[in-house]
Amino acid sequence: MGRRGFRSPRNQSGLAMVELVLTLPLLLLLMLTFAEFGRMLFQYNSLMQASRDAGRYVADKAWNSTLGKLDLSGTLQTQAKNVAVYGVPANPNGYPAVVSGLTPANVAVSAVGAEHVQVSITYTYVPVIGSALPVLYGSNVPLGLALTSTVVMRAL
Repeated sequence: MGRRGFRSPRNQSGLAMVELVLTLPLLLLLMLTFAEFGRMLFQYNSLMQASRDAGRYVADKAWNSTLGKLDLSGTLQTQAKNVAVYGVPANPNGYPAVVSGLTPANVAVSAVGAEHVQVSITYTYVPVIGSALPVLYGSNVPLGLALTSTVVMRAL
């Protein structure tokens, strides 16, 4: 009985390359989707932390113990917006925003009832690939996603 050597089938040469060409775009799209979702969660977490920091700052400074009520002055609101956006009450050194594209106009500071303050941040998340998907006919498909972070705290 003779031994035969291993012979690769000739009719399947290059099949792995064809499979790679067919599956690689789908795998890359899936990886991009997971990366974008992770980036969005990271930015939302940063917005939540910024609104909590600003809420704590306002809750600490807003209570006027002499009058026994909330006192949300324009200066305090501006400082709270700076805490939410830059992380500091005043930004003379030009610190960058905690989330790129976030401005003090995206932050709202208000009183809720007689003892609570509210800080709300509204931000539009834009994916890395752009703000809209072009289509062959009609208008572009917008990709921006509105992220809102709101915190209510009792004034101290």
